[in-house]
Amino acid sequence: MDVELAVTAAMVRDAAASLRGHLVDTPCTASPALSELSGADVWVKLENLQRTGSFKDRGARNRLLALNEAERARGVVAASAGNHGQGVAYHARSLGVPATIVVPERTPFTKIARTQQLGARVEVHGDDVDASTAFARDLAARDGKVFVHPYDDPLVIAGQGTVGLEIVEAVPDAEVVVVPVGGGGLLAGVAVAMRSAESAAELIGVQAESFAGMARAFHDEAAAGRDEPGARPVTIADGIAVRVPSVRTVEIVRALADDVVTARDASIEEAITYLLELEKTVAEGAGAAPLAALLEDPARFAGRRVVLVVSGGNLEPRVLASVILRGLGRQGRLVRFLVEVDDAPGRLAELTAVIAYVGANVVEVEHGRLTSDIALQRARVSFVVEVVDAAHSRVVLDALRDAGFAVVPRDL
Repeated sequence: MDVELAVTAAMVRDAAASLRGHLVDTPCTASPALSELSGADVWVKLENLQRTGSFKDRGARNRLLALNEAERARGVVAASAGNHGQGVAYHARSLGVPATIVVPERTPFTKIARTQQLGARVEVHGDDVDASTAFARDLAARDGKVFVHPYDDPLVIAGQGTVGLEIVEAVPDAEVVVVPVGGGGLLAGVAVAMRSAESAAELIGVQAESFAGMARAFHDEAAAGRDEPGARPVTIADGIAVRVPSVRTVEIVRALADDVVTARDASIEEAITYLLELEKTVAEGAGAAPLAALLEDPARFAGRRVVLVVSGGNLEPRVLASVILRGLGRQGRLVRFLVEVDDAPGRLAELTAVIAYVGANVVEVEHGRLTSDIALQRARVSFVVEVVDAAHSRVVLDALRDAGFAVVPRDL
């Protein structure tokens, strides 16, 4: 590299040596199923298998290892609604460092409890992560503690960069590496690592469409450090929901990466479903973003050896259940419909018998007769049925109509 940057190849190599034996050696393996789906030769780097479920373990531990004795005794403070906080908590405990994690007021109780279980003291403050971060900085300054930033820290970036070293070792002939981007620490670190290893692979970052600060800064230098006005958006990829990346990470990404793109939330949801079903792995929204980018632009990746960094897997069960059902609906594998029938003994059994005969599976059924818009001695039955595909759903509906039932399809 001929560009002087805040993070060097030597820093990433030092981080790799310091972290060795203290982190999971996550696999980077070929995925025949995703390859068949996408038309590319797909490999997956499964950082969701780290001890706290994300790549954040790497940067957190590397930063904590740099504390001197006095700093260790006083402790550290971090702000995070999820992965960064858990990474700091886990590794602070293992190193005997007191840790305080500041989380926004709307953080789910499960995440707060998990962070506490990992040994940290949790402070709840602020409407969002920005407010929590400001409070955490003040708290650290007041108490003489070290503030551990999730991405705007050279040692954190160097720790995340060890992902890149492992990718180059596992897939030296990779043609494309796709990395999720929020604040940019992971992409910046991977970029330093790969370029120092003289990898010729195209390096692409991917953001959620509604949080595209790095993409704007990458393609327009004047946009660096500038927020977009308007209401705060939401995304399923909350792990990369950063409005403004740091000047440091933007500088590295602009110098060493090849492109930063965005992916729609619908595509990210679909990617979560595919990773679960085809790769048998749980990916959070951020971790699924690289696959979403590939699926949105298959021509760009067709026939090329592509490594997707699945950065984390900390997806709440409630959200995962919703994503699965919505994904099945988009794929035409889950269908909802209403049937109005005579309110007579055996009619519901006749309905389900037709559904069973054509090989569909009833997931949910609701039988109602009491609302005023239903005629006397009539009943309305709502079904959610699992089918093979959209064509099979049409077979189900046609069979019911052929049996004399009036069927009305409904959205899920």
